[in-house]
Amino acid sequence: MPLPRTLPVNLPNLITIGRILLVPVTTWLIITGSYGLAFLAFLTAGISDGIDGAIARRYGLKTELGAYLDPIADKGLLGAIYVTLGILGDLPAWLVIAVVTRDVLIVGGVMLAWVVDRPLEVRPSLTSKINTAGQIIFAGLVMLALALTAQSAGLVRYGAPVVALLTFISGALYMRDWIRHMTAGPQDLS
Repeated sequence: MPLPRTLPVNLPNLITIGRILLVPVTTWLIITGSYGLAFLAFLTAGISDGIDGAIARRYGLKTELGAYLDPIADKGLLGAIYVTLGILGDLPAWLVIAVVTRDVLIVGGVMLAWVVDRPLEVRPSLTSKINTAGQIIFAGLVMLALALTAQSAGLVRYGAPVVALLTFISGALYMRDWIRHMTAGPQDLS
């Protein structure tokens, strides 16, 4: 049975808002040492991310609000997990700083471009998608390792440099594209 096009609330946006609400829940679960439940919340967020996107595409329910909410939910959850695990000493501070700095630079660059009337459409590149997948897989594996064995040192020792490299490459490519956009002549922006 197809979804009616005139739902009182946009279902994909509602699911995305649910993902945003999982941010404080997941953070609290990590802080209290409930890594298994934190991993389940993280997994739920990941599955719901796929579901809301599939519903939006399948039933023509994509919205401008959803285009803004989706990255907020994704980056909010991932950032909260990295920062919380970093504060607890489960991730190295340098990795947390790299992950958060990349996202802050991207958001700041988009906002600055908008403020100076040179709006920039940000489309995730293949490199960015690989980076995000790497960050997600790594965070999930660290939480799972902590839930199962109460330690993740080996995983972090080998995984953190890989995630850092992906983060650096992705951030550098975004910065390159941003600089090109901001320094392009008006004829190049159309």
